[in-house]
Amino acid sequence: MLGPEQVLIVGEDGSVTDIVSENEAGDNIQSFPGILSPGFVNSHCHLELSHMRGLIPEKTGLVDFILKILTERHFPDDAIEKAIEKAEAEMVANGIVAVGDISNNLSTLPQKLKKNIAYYTFVEVSGWNPGLAQSRFEKSKIDYEAFRLAAPKAKISMVPHAPYSVSPDLWQLMQPYFHQHTISIHNQETVFENDFFINGTGDFNRLYQLLNIDTSFYQPPGLGSIPYYLPKMKDAKNVLLVHDTFTSEADVQFVQRQSSSGLQQFFYCLCVNANQYIENALPPIELFRKNNTTLVIGTDSLASNHSLSILDEIKTIAKNFPQIPLEEILQWATFNGARALQMDDLLGSFEKGKKPGVLVIEGGIHTENAKVKRLL
Repeated sequence: MLGPEQVLIVGEDGSVTDIVSENEAGDNIQSFPGILSPGFVNSHCHLELSHMRGLIPEKTGLVDFILKILTERHFPDDAIEKAIEKAEAEMVANGIVAVGDISNNLSTLPQKLKKNIAYYTFVEVSGWNPGLAQSRFEKSKIDYEAFRLAAPKAKISMVPHAPYSVSPDLWQLMQPYFHQHTISIHNQETVFENDFFINGTGDFNRLYQLLNIDTSFYQPPGLGSIPYYLPKMKDAKNVLLVHDTFTSEADVQFVQRQSSSGLQQFFYCLCVNANQYIENALPPIELFRKNNTTLVIGTDSLASNHSLSILDEIKTIAKNFPQIPLEEILQWATFNGARALQMDDLLGSFEKGKKPGVLVIEGGIHTENAKVKRLL
């Protein structure tokens, strides 16, 4: 966010060349009503699900939402391709310059190669049956290598879907691929995630039954989900904990102990509109603020959201937590997100040499009339 009476000087290629006071800037200063901000970073998205916009009813709960995704995501390739192109154009128009994108297949690769947005592609791995760990891993590895071959300079990592969908055998196969990468994981999106790891109860058992997945091998570790899986990610440079709707103070303190070595950075990704869409709940944002955690913002997918707009996420946060300063929320949406995706060398803030994009936010963030206009 640009301070009062400051002038941003940007080169023809969009790079920041200087920030000076208004009385030093000379003539021909362009003024815009509103707030000048760097481009937004969407730290969590599923672009490949863009064709599912409006197909899943709201507030079904996570298990029924997952079942709908698994059973209704199969569309003709051309319909998926067109939806991906349209969704990306929506993100560009909404001021998003970088995206942490979950990929279970190669459907987004052709669009990503157009380089309209900077992507960190998270090739997602899942499989709860230990007997299928090798085949699931090999399939994901093929996709991972395809992304790397097509875009050798792009940021790509192999990541677990969620603690309840990755068997111990599959964790072991993935771990060598975590080193120095940003690793994303869906975390505590529902209240019964901890129940499943502490005592084996909760609605995930219904999910496995409906999917005919044998769970006879499973012995609950007697730990909450974060203490169970976080040590498995010790080689990652950044860990992106996504959703966090039912994260407790004990969980946050466990993460802080893990990060005390200074070898890892942890980021909590808020996807508030998706949280309301699926679980009709909001994450404990004040708990995160009280504990000085690093927050970022994502949109999730068009299967679980009405738009791919970081501004819409900011509006929901501001409406439900009006005490949080706008400048702080904008930092979550820009600089923190760029750090999480290891893109802060170019994006996230107005600093000399960076090319963060330039937005103007008009209309006051606490009103429905707030809108974003992309200048660069």
